[in-house]
Amino acid sequence: MYSEWASLSAQITANSCGAQCFSVLNKFPASAGREVVVSVVKQLGTNLGITQNAEPSHLVKDEEVKWCMDVICFGLSLPLQEHETIKDCVNVYCEWLTALHPQPRISVPKPICEDANLYARQIINHFHNLFVPRQGESADTIKRQAVLCHRVLRTLQQTAQISQLMDRQTWDTLLLFLLAINEILLAPPTVKDDVGDQLCERVLSVLFEVWLLACVRSFPSPSMWKTLQESCAMWRHRVALVDQWNRVNLALTARLLEFSYGPAFPQLKNADEDGQLIPIGMSNDCVAQTWYRFLRMIGNPTALCSPHIISKSSHFVQWALTHEKGAETHQHPCLQQLPQIFLNAMKGISSQVDAFLGLSKTSLIGLTGGGARNAISSSSTTNAGSTGTGSGEGSAPAPAPTTPTSTSGPPSASSSINSLPLTSMGAGVELAVARPKCNSILHVFHEWLFEAAHIGGDTWRQNRKKQACEASKRPSSMIMEHRKGSISLSQPNSLNDPQSLPPTLTIDKYESGRAEAIGTLCKIFCAKKTGEEILPVYLARFYMALQQCLKITESRECDETLASILLHSSDLFRLDLDGINVLLPGFIAALEIVLPDKDLKLKTQSMVFNRTELRRSAINILLSIMVLPLHYQTLPIRDLTCETSEKMFTFIQLKSRLMNILMNALQVETDAQNTHMLLGGLLLCVQDAVTFEETELGGGNANLSHNSSGVQHHDANLLSSDNAHALFVRATYLVCHRLISSWKTDLNVSLAALELLSGLARLHIRETDALECKRAVKWICDYICYQCSRPPPAHSKDLHSTIVAAFQCTAAWLMQHPYLLQDKDCLQTVLEVVELGISGTKSQSKGTDIPKFKDEKELKPASMRVRDAAENLLTIILEQVGYFPSECGPESISSLLDELALMKHCNSMVPAAAASSEQAIAKFKYFVTENSTILALLEEPLGNDQDPQPTVTLLIRGPFGRHAWTMQLRHLPRSKSGIKYHAINPGRPIPMNDVTQRLDSEQKNFPDGVDKVQPCVADYSIPTTEQMREQYGTAVIRELESLLENQSIHEKLAWAEADTSADSLSHAQECVPPTVCHEFHAARLFLSHFGFLGFETRNPQNPAEALGNPTQRPLIVLDTKSAAFAADLDRLDKLSARTHDSVYVFYVKNGQTSAQQIIANMGEESSASHDPHFASMLQTLGWPVQVSEHSGWTGFVHNSWSLKGTPEEQLKSTANELNYNGSQRVLYWADVSSEIAFVVPTTWNLRYNSDTCDSGSISSTDQIGSSNVWTRGETDSAAGLAKSKSRNLSLELDTNRRDVKEPVPPTRRKGNVTKPTLLAQAPAKIFLVWLESYEDYLNFPLEDLLAYTRTGEELQTQQLPRASDCHVIFVHSLLSGLLRVKLQGPPGRMSFATPLVDGMVLSRRVVGNLVRQTALNISRRRRLDNDNYQPPHVRRRLKVQDIVQKYKMDLSEADLLAHLFQRAI
Repeated sequence: MYSEWASLSAQITANSCGAQCFSVLNKFPASAGREVVVSVVKQLGTNLGITQNAEPSHLVKDEEVKWCMDVICFGLSLPLQEHETIKDCVNVYCEWLTALHPQPRISVPKPICEDANLYARQIINHFHNLFVPRQGESADTIKRQAVLCHRVLRTLQQTAQISQLMDRQTWDTLLLFLLAINEILLAPPTVKDDVGDQLCERVLSVLFEVWLLACVRSFPSPSMWKTLQESCAMWRHRVALVDQWNRVNLALTARLLEFSYGPAFPQLKNADEDGQLIPIGMSNDCVAQTWYRFLRMIGNPTALCSPHIISKSSHFVQWALTHEKGAETHQHPCLQQLPQIFLNAMKGISSQVDAFLGLSKTSLIGLTGGGARNAISSSSTTNAGSTGTGSGEGSAPAPAPTTPTSTSGPPSASSSINSLPLTSMGAGVELAVARPKCNSILHVFHEWLFEAAHIGGDTWRQNRKKQACEASKRPSSMIMEHRKGSISLSQPNSLNDPQSLPPTLTIDKYESGRAEAIGTLCKIFCAKKTGEEILPVYLARFYMALQQCLKITESRECDETLASILLHSSDLFRLDLDGINVLLPGFIAALEIVLPDKDLKLKTQSMVFNRTELRRSAINILLSIMVLPLHYQTLPIRDLTCETSEKMFTFIQLKSRLMNILMNALQVETDAQNTHMLLGGLLLCVQDAVTFEETELGGGNANLSHNSSGVQHHDANLLSSDNAHALFVRATYLVCHRLISSWKTDLNVSLAALELLSGLARLHIRETDALECKRAVKWICDYICYQCSRPPPAHSKDLHSTIVAAFQCTAAWLMQHPYLLQDKDCLQTVLEVVELGISGTKSQSKGTDIPKFKDEKELKPASMRVRDAAENLLTIILEQVGYFPSECGPESISSLLDELALMKHCNSMVPAAAASSEQAIAKFKYFVTENSTILALLEEPLGNDQDPQPTVTLLIRGPFGRHAWTMQLRHLPRSKSGIKYHAINPGRPIPMNDVTQRLDSEQKNFPDGVDKVQPCVADYSIPTTEQMREQYGTAVIRELESLLENQSIHEKLAWAEADTSADSLSHAQECVPPTVCHEFHAARLFLSHFGFLGFETRNPQNPAEALGNPTQRPLIVLDTKSAAFAADLDRLDKLSARTHDSVYVFYVKNGQTSAQQIIANMGEESSASHDPHFASMLQTLGWPVQVSEHSGWTGFVHNSWSLKGTPEEQLKSTANELNYNGSQRVLYWADVSSEIAFVVPTTWNLRYNSDTCDSGSISSTDQIGSSNVWTRGETDSAAGLAKSKSRNLSLELDTNRRDVKEPVPPTRRKGNVTKPTLLAQAPAKIFLVWLESYEDYLNFPLEDLLAYTRTGEELQTQQLPRASDCHVIFVHSLLSGLLRVKLQGPPGRMSFATPLVDGMVLSRRVVGNLVRQTALNISRRRRLDNDNYQPPHVRRRLKVQDIVQKYKMDLSEADLLAHLFQRAI
């Protein structure tokens, strides 16, 4: 940079020599000169005002002043024993220098005040004598010399700061003087505790600080800058040089960033004293010029790796020549600090790179404090605690020791690994949005960083000789042949002779600095923005450096360089870097060292770093390359250095190695967050393999693509990773085993493992092994048993959350594999676990125990929400396994029939009267059983039933939905009901008309022989007629006799009449069957037959059944005459039996930051310019459904879960196929326990939300917190119109997609079941955002877009969603066709769910499936974490109980039976 300018080194030498010869006293004996100095200086010192009041100087002429200065110049060179005299000399000169101050001291001679600059230059030159090291002095005298030097330096620095009189010549003299004293103190080899060692840091700091002042007051000439560079090259063996260089560079960089990138750019936070380094008034242009010149001041830091270069000065040569045993210059002990100095230099450069990237950290202070603290500090260029773009507030560093200590060995605790961020860049450290381009940073630092990254590598060893020759001609190398003690590279052989180096300076000792350099390069390249171009030459050099650093030794140990690369390369494979995949084999080899082994083999035990963070960074890299083998398949990967194809890999050959890394890493991982990430990656792999085999291979053998390359792998377990089925088996076994053995106590890991198992259950693999599925279910059930059996102190909210999630996971497996319930052992295992969840114990603890029946057990479930989850699983087993989806389609697990629909099909219902649900309800009788199920009974047969049997139609509304049944009481099965069993002419014979003669006989009351029996006493107890006549009189007996006579007459007349009537035997007619009965009390028959009318009898001896306690009625009658009954019933029907969620999809074009722009992208005119992959992703999220025909969740409360017709005005199809805003179409997906709607908002959503917010309200009669009771004014009329149309009772979905239904476990519950409460938190808002430019996620207008995402539930929760509570899934399409994922959400223990992980790279084949699973799992975790959440079936049960309390009729048993005989209206 200054090759055309002359150096001032000769002038510095001349000034140094001249100062010692200036005084005439040098011509006399030393004793005479000393006496003169003592007497003169003592007199001058008395006038300074130190010991007495200051007086004006008696020196009034120039000659007088010059004579005294001649004496003082000699005095400053006296031996240190004359300390007081030297001190007086220093005091006099320091006082006289105040002539340059705005207010000179009174003791300053008049000639000096009149020509202050002239005399100041002489004084400054004379001061040189003070700094000359004295030989053979004691440590005490050396300390005294150091004190006086400090005084002089402080005076000179203060004068430079406040003086307004200094001219350019004086400034140059001052700078040259500072260079000279640094030269005389620092150029010699470091000797512990000599004056140079004690003053090293101070003289350097004064030099740099005064130089910065000069840049403002009198900018140094190019010759001066060149001299500074040459001088610094002579001091590079001093630790303090690099420390002070870093300090100044960072202070200048902070100012440079302020005016270059504005106040919004992250501020570089330095120590307070470092912030004052830059003088006030330094212009922006001056800052830029000074920054660049200071940056280049010490030359190429890689020269520090060559002790031969550093030790080629004359001072080292002199030491080598005078060494008693003879030694080479590079063997001086002080050079053992070079590895540490090199590391500090690299740290400084790394700090500046971080500052330009916006990674400003408080730990940068640690680099600028200087001294030995840096040699042992673990502070770094990137602080662990800072993850944001803003700089943190840091405290000033501890005072630096004035005496740097030299170490005899390589730096140990100063490993660069310890300086790396705790959060890898891909996972949490945000870069500045306005950061410069990578090319710009590389233009400044590339030469040093690339060379440092190659140090010790094969390329470095091969090219060392060539580089040495070039360095001698390169100006930036600071090699000047004509300089005193010049450094020459004319002996390349000695430079490459490692045998002559001491063991502490071999090239491997510089690995810490090399690791810092390659880590810095990785950070630069990972800062690439979307669409940014990086020069190919930089990419090529970077790839070469990485390949050299990633070479694995035979010992397979992790060194600092490898760790540094992994810690800083999280984003490398997800940035569209051209040709980055050539490094894939190298990175996989590195991952095989770090991830699969529990105990990482370290090259040196002195490496100090966070192993968990290293594994996390490695996992981030693994997640970004997992899908590459199936994406590129047989595409070859070229070797950078090998021209032949012998070592050439194809992508598909790497798949098995990646799978083994993943499986083994999951086997040994102990950190919860790392395990969470690995589980997400595992499901991605299995899902991608399954989908690949289904689509690309048509379900054939996946091994075809593997074997086509003809290359045999050395891996022993290649077979286990080849196809989807093998992966499925390995994943299931591994996760179940670890879940039982080591993950069961960690909430997040347990949830992630159960989410993965649920995802595995949903996969459709042709070769699925029933035994594997059975084993998985058995393991999950064992997990539930273990969690429930833990001691009471361990039972917490988190524990119960894992149990609930395990029940949901079990339901997922049974739904997808219904054949498991055909297995007796599996069925028993599942039902035992259900029993355990509901009651708290099993009826049989062991197989040999006697079962304990339900009535004998005390119900003590682990918690109420565990019981609810077990009830839900039991209901799914009994009602849904093998039957979902029903004829209604997956959009509903309830019947699509209600009272109105049934009455339309009744014979007695006039069609015109079917418009009102109240009229339809009046035809039904309503009963409640078990306080949780409403039975609506219709006693009329439907119109399609011609068989007059006792028929009852039931609508059963329970906790798990609404179901319709029709029952008939039949005495014969339907197959025989057509046989006529009453013929018109039975074919009997004609009866005979002969009437038999009837004999008249006298009736006897007693047998004939009764009179012969001897009567006993008992016979006389019955009085005879005569006795009665005697007792009661004759009249009574006469009346009785007349009655008997009259009766006899009537009987005779009746017989006569019968003989003459047509019905007599003589006139007999043929038998005719009675008319068929069409009137039945069908409801009474049904209730009686099904045991609902078995009234309980009291046991007076049982206190529980005392008369004060009413018996539990099996039936409760509801009063349907109330006008509000129909509305409450409708509200119950609006409570879905499944969880429901919404995901809002947005498309963000490049650079868009406003909500209006993003919403406008979904307009018809803008949708044509979308990425075509966006539309295909939408189609994989769910099924497109027409809102007007949809009976499930639509994303809006007011029109969900209602029975709809197809109004003509809504049948118009929209022109925009991506219009899924909910007005006409929406994307929908459901399984047995969850519903999810994907809404793509447009401007309609904002208008709709504003309308509904005005008209919507919460009914005051409904107190169930999350029931969907938000109604609109026109609901009734609209419903009437809709229901008057013909109803399609099945959801017409694509039949090819219907078999891709995947059950997802449901929810979580509140603390108290019996007390209805409002939700404690609003439903989770989940956004899916497609980014054209990845960096736009930083400016995504989340708050503004919330207005487009209202569902109507906000009114019920009395709480609007906040942006801080929203979860955002960003998806960015890479040029390779893969997709990069970024997750953003509220901080918390359960924020992020699997399978998507922040930073993961996906294949387009699986993005829809994984996004949907992640959204469902996020919502499920949010429910699990909400103490007040109630599962859907609990909300429905509470709503039923609410209806019972409002409408129950207190009927006695007799009234109830009478009610059954009454007809409905």
